Amino acid sequence: MSIVMVVDDSKTVRNYHSAILKTMGMEIVEAENGMEALEKSLGATIDLYLVDVNMPIMDGYSFIKDLRKQDNHKNVPVIMVTTQAKEEDKINAYKVGANLFETKPIKPDQLQAYIDILVKS
Repeated sequence: MSIVMVVDDSKTVRNYHSAILKTMGMEIVEAENGMEALEKSLGATIDLYLVDVNMPIMDGYSFIKDLRKQDNHKNVPVIMVTTQAKEEDKINAYKVGANLFETKPIKPDQLQAYIDILVKS
């Protein structure tokens, strides 16, 4: 079973993504901000990250940048899912190491397609 970490300060968004992922047979780890996600990622095996941009304490860009410094998370797929829709936001996401960039709300079939591509079964 694949493990996905959902990183978003909104409980509603975390619940939405978690519900979709659970129907796909994924195990879910949740974090409210980048700092909590970074702490939970230490020593953990995570197969995919869904990350928001705007969060308190540590934003999504900083989280991904720090995540990529960990040897066991250098190549783990990251999908940035955010309300930020400017081209600049997308470029910044890719610069820090995101694999994909999607605006909220992500559709279940789109998320499934991304998972099929990014997560090895």
